[in-house]
Amino acid sequence: MKTLHRVALRDRLDRLAPWIAPLGLRLLLAWEYLESGREKLHGQNWFGDLQQAFPFPFDQLPASVNWQLAIGFELVGAICLLLGLGTRLAAGSLLVLTVVATWAVHWPMHWNGLGELWQGYAITDQGFGNFKLPLLFMAMLLPLALQGAGPLSIDHLLRWRPERRPATA
Repeated sequence: MKTLHRVALRDRLDRLAPWIAPLGLRLLLAWEYLESGREKLHGQNWFGDLQQAFPFPFDQLPASVNWQLAIGFELVGAICLLLGLGTRLAAGSLLVLTVVATWAVHWPMHWNGLGELWQGYAITDQGFGNFKLPLLFMAMLLPLALQGAGPLSIDHLLRWRPERRPATA
């Protein structure tokens, strides 16, 4: 009897997973990127201090352009994730943005060995980098970029088409 209940529960969870899992990722990431974009929108451009740390081709752009791109991608990407609209493109764009941010800001500038690098896997401003949170964001963006927003999304509604039945004579 217990096995039957476990199987029934597992089956229910298997049916809910495609609905709930991407929605949870979208909501959490939308909140985080919206907060980051709003903070930049109302803050001062500090990209000039690290422009030389940006990877190509972003190191070729003026810091003001990179600042505006970051704000735009974070705000628009967050809204797209929230609604589930253009989710794969939004998640892919935010993934690129997060890789660039990790490269330029969160990755330790100097490290000698994996022990020192591992110290950067933290959420702190005590040196050695700070790449734990962006790495988690990248891991959460990846399934959205690859699989999409899931059934609770505008993307799904735009794809869904009811079956057309031939008119009866």
